[in-house]
Amino acid sequence: MTATVNPDVVRAIDPPIAEAQSWIAGRKFSPCKPLLDLAQAVPSYPPAESLLAHLANRIALFETAQYTEIPGTRELREGLAAHMSESYGGRISAGNVLISAGCNQAYCLAILALARSGDEVILPVPYYFNHLMWLQMQGIKPIPLPFRIDRDGVPDPQQAAGLITEKTRAIVLVTPNNPTGAIYPPDVISAFRDLAAERKIALIIDETYKDFIDGGAPHRLFQDENWGETVVQLYSFSKVFSLTGYRVGSLIAGPRVIQTVTKIMDTIAICAARFSQDAALFGLKNLSDWVSEKRTTINARQDKMKSIFGSNKGGYELISSGAYFAYVRHPFNGTDAKSVAKRLVDDHSILCLPGSFFGPQQERCLRMAFANADVEEISELSDRLRASL
Repeated sequence: MTATVNPDVVRAIDPPIAEAQSWIAGRKFSPCKPLLDLAQAVPSYPPAESLLAHLANRIALFETAQYTEIPGTRELREGLAAHMSESYGGRISAGNVLISAGCNQAYCLAILALARSGDEVILPVPYYFNHLMWLQMQGIKPIPLPFRIDRDGVPDPQQAAGLITEKTRAIVLVTPNNPTGAIYPPDVISAFRDLAAERKIALIIDETYKDFIDGGAPHRLFQDENWGETVVQLYSFSKVFSLTGYRVGSLIAGPRVIQTVTKIMDTIAICAARFSQDAALFGLKNLSDWVSEKRTTINARQDKMKSIFGSNKGGYELISSGAYFAYVRHPFNGTDAKSVAKRLVDDHSILCLPGSFFGPQQERCLRMAFANADVEEISELSDRLRASL
């Protein structure tokens, strides 16, 4: 007899990144046209040398091999609370922070804490596919908030209000957005917070890419003394310090949610890896100049992406961009996005993701993660896209 498996997991979509990587598995690309891998959002540069030297010393310590407190080391939680309070002009304490094994785990913890099978969660389209997958695996119904190309990919709070039912438990925002790169204006974010507070549901805001925004605070949510009644912020150290493989992120919320996710964290992992927490803490304390330098580098790549699409008239159209991503409208009307993406890798050695990986009505779209490429490679992208026409 074969053991049964959870049908909710079976019915969930398969991992899109793994599918895209299967398109190039075992292939050799010509030195004259090497692969431009714009699929997965990963930094193209290693961690800071000073961070690596610090970790080389830490690895020899017995405490590095020990558990931490369930929500994370006190020093890291205090450091992150201070960082976020300064960044947003708000009041966040260490008691509002839980350290997770990456931002994906922080999202999973938040959903488990807030909703159960049969409930509903609103996801603006296009959504981050892992967010959808986790809802499907839990038997929670994802409610798509339609894509607003007329708003440059910024979702509409008034439309969201019409989707809320007695089963709704949360609205999820990602800003800067994955996959579109769109940066949501503070007033729009505040409107979503007001809507969530009025309807007594949670606002989950994933800010994995916040460190690649120039200027002031991305929003004012933490300046409200009652922010903890509604707001759950998710964050990742992976991109800012180039630590994707270390799997370290965070969840910031009010006391009730933190108490609940701590119980879940203890059951799932006990705590995030101590070594990874040490890396994150060193970054917070010592790498602000390094982060600023990398932000400038990524922003230069974004500027180059904007320039090449500005010159590709009649071809590919840039819908929105920011942080790590460009969301692009392809010119092949009547051809589905996956077919276009496969053609680009087969004929032009460009690996990007089809918009259909990110929700309904996205067949004319492609996601290109330009943080993976330097300015010279992005220039080459321009020539290859033009050739594909």
